Amino acid sequence: MLYYLYEFFGDDTVFRVFKYISFRTTAATLSALFITFIIAPWFIQTLKNHQYGQTIRDDGPQTHLAKAGTPTMGGGAILFSLGLSTLLWARLDTMFTWTALAATTGFGLIGFFDDYLKVSKKNAKGLRGSYKIVAEFALGFLLMFALLTHTPLTADLAVPFLWEPLRNLPDWFYLPFGAVVIVGAANAVNLTDGADGLALGPVMTSALVYAILAYISGNMVFAGYLNMPYVAASGEMTVLCGSIFGSCLAFLWFNAHPASVFMGDVGALGLGAALGTAAVATKNELLFVIVGGIFVLEALSVILQVASFKLTGKRIFRMAPFHHSLELRGWAEQKMVVRLWIVSIILALVGLSTLKLKFNI
Repeated sequence: MLYYLYEFFGDDTVFRVFKYISFRTTAATLSALFITFIIAPWFIQTLKNHQYGQTIRDDGPQTHLAKAGTPTMGGGAILFSLGLSTLLWARLDTMFTWTALAATTGFGLIGFFDDYLKVSKKNAKGLRGSYKIVAEFALGFLLMFALLTHTPLTADLAVPFLWEPLRNLPDWFYLPFGAVVIVGAANAVNLTDGADGLALGPVMTSALVYAILAYISGNMVFAGYLNMPYVAASGEMTVLCGSIFGSCLAFLWFNAHPASVFMGDVGALGLGAALGTAAVATKNELLFVIVGGIFVLEALSVILQVASFKLTGKRIFRMAPFHHSLELRGWAEQKMVVRLWIVSIILALVGLSTLKLKFNI
């Protein structure tokens, strides 16, 4: 929104700084940071007043039972601050901005209904899984349709460590593939959000990586130099990623162990969908497997656990998602969280290395 002050007043005024994505991303990060710090205490108190406390699974680590009653759905503060910050600092004349905000809001609402059912019925199951996945894929397909029909997005796909992207993939493949990326990212982040601050670290590192990728993919010169698919106007996703980083960093102040509030499905699904949309917009969907490796590990652990139990009656892990298995093996929660953050940072650096480390096959 503030970008248009530059368009109105022109290059000869102080507002010329608003034309630079780098400045607007920095401003968006700080805006989201301060907005979250301002509204989070009120948000937490409101949740306490309405007794929206977390219901804890009794088959999980026993140390988590003490967290029962901790306010949940605090992720609403994250989504509000990152949405407002993005509206303030991003260009609003591109469908990338609106699609990313729609993904964040839409998946956040699905998470809100799930959380609300949990706290109102005092039941950890929440929204029925089949209803949830149908709603998520319906929204995912709508988002991909909007991107393919109202943006310069092409059906190209960058492959990590390969010099030449896969180009001109058929729409019948790419549309559902993109929907799977968005839905998969949303649920993978949600599965990771099971310990104080655990999901926020990898979300922030992933947001930083995709901020860099968005800046490159939206710049014809940089994209050409690195042989990445150029997507006009996708650079605005840099502003969104900065907003994600800022809001999550501030929320971590309240979510660090021992957590004063949990972000709940409303925050985890919304943030995951935002990252998935950024991956699609920058044409680096497959790189999310590396950059968001912690999320992928957590999701795979659940898939493998369920598949193994149904097929053989045996479990691969002591408990899924994977971070619970580590806790049951004796890892203290704080140590486990910090170590997985470290792994996330390493994976982010590996992901960034693929910008130059490419092979021409």
